[in-house]
Amino acid sequence: MSDIEFAKPLQRIETPIPGLVVIELPVHGDSRGWFKENWQREKMTALGLDDFGPVQNNISFNDAVGTTRGIHAEPWDKFISVATGRIFGAWVDLREGPTFGTVFTTEIDPSRAIFVPRGVGNSYQTLTPDTAYAYLVNDHWSPDAEYANLNLADETVAIKWPIPLSEVEISDKDKAHPRLADVSSIPPRKTLVLGAGGQLGLALRARLGDAAHIDYATRADLDVTAPDIAQTRRWREYGTIINAAAYTAVDAAETAAGRTAAWQANAVAVTALARIAHENGITLVHVSSDYVFDGTAAGAYAEDAAFAPLGVYGQSKAAGDLAARTASRHYIVRTSWVIGEGRNFVRTMASLAERGIDPSVVSDQIGRLSFTDDIADAIVHLLETHAAYGTYNVTSAGTGQSWADIAREVFRLTGNDPARVNDVTTATYFANATTPVSPRPLNSVLELTKITATGFTPRDGGDALAAYLGG
Repeated sequence: MSDIEFAKPLQRIETPIPGLVVIELPVHGDSRGWFKENWQREKMTALGLDDFGPVQNNISFNDAVGTTRGIHAEPWDKFISVATGRIFGAWVDLREGPTFGTVFTTEIDPSRAIFVPRGVGNSYQTLTPDTAYAYLVNDHWSPDAEYANLNLADETVAIKWPIPLSEVEISDKDKAHPRLADVSSIPPRKTLVLGAGGQLGLALRARLGDAAHIDYATRADLDVTAPDIAQTRRWREYGTIINAAAYTAVDAAETAAGRTAAWQANAVAVTALARIAHENGITLVHVSSDYVFDGTAAGAYAEDAAFAPLGVYGQSKAAGDLAARTASRHYIVRTSWVIGEGRNFVRTMASLAERGIDPSVVSDQIGRLSFTDDIADAIVHLLETHAAYGTYNVTSAGTGQSWADIAREVFRLTGNDPARVNDVTTATYFANATTPVSPRPLNSVLELTKITATGFTPRDGGDALAAYLGG
């Protein structure tokens, strides 16, 4: 007991391997023995450690000095400590990427622990007799999971074992593991993109590519409202779900059939996704809408503005936002006036201009366009920079414009006379409608300070529009 340093301050120590974090633990002791909080969720997460959701606690007892365990990388996270004794630990990054093969070593006693992220090879050698080695893991063993193992004696890794490997007992299985050059690396946790056939889904595919760990799905591929959704996939293999799926027929949502469809896609489905994400440690990215607001604010809407949806579509989207918030790791990306591949307002105006048609366009709704490639870039930025979880507005930058203003800019950029666009109020535009019409928010301008503070700079709306039409 005299070798343990008591009353250390709780602190984290970074290592050369990304995500591999050493934790100094306060141990309280006297003549009777000692006590420590081996894992304390509130304190650990306040220290910046992920709440990795452990589901199993394992202990390995080793009675002899020099007991050496092989280098194994597994598809789950571990939080490792010792209850008694002391070990020399060695960790090798066996994940795909630029740090593959990086080595870190340190000694672990009851006053020190280490968090080992998925895919980092883990091994140890006992330095004292009667060593109890404990580890929390956030998944259950599966024969279908992907593992990576490394030979303990590989000189290219060059681990300086305190006790030479020639003097310790090593299992035949560990002796047979491959050298680093022959190791099959652990791929990243999977990313699932829902709504893969929509405007944003197509932009996400263009941005993320077709790597093996990225799945794209339409509603036909995966019905997230199905009762057995939790059993349809091995969700612990996923790190991210990007929900780019939505029911966006704003006016049709005011009909009986549309109301049901809107709530199923925009609220019920999100509830199922949030539950899956929360239970499996998955980051949920959900795309929101300006329609959750009533458009009566005098200025731009901040992320935390109170919901006041005017129609069924907005109500279903607001409900979806509330559901998404129940996932402990979530990003809600709120957009307005989305423009991407396929039919949209900009393409319609360009077509009218070229066909010699002079349109009447609403002039009392003010907002900003959101281009799908910018939304995709923002989503990737939030994920890669590990920005604080929460809601982020993402639109083009610049002064808010009316639909009529944007139409005139489309006419100008396509070499047509902007004066051909005629202003009309929302009320006049829909005055003779023969089918249900959803009320529109008149102010859809979203505040961009929060997303900009993360290091992502939205493009100016005029520049983005010009680039879109030029492409």
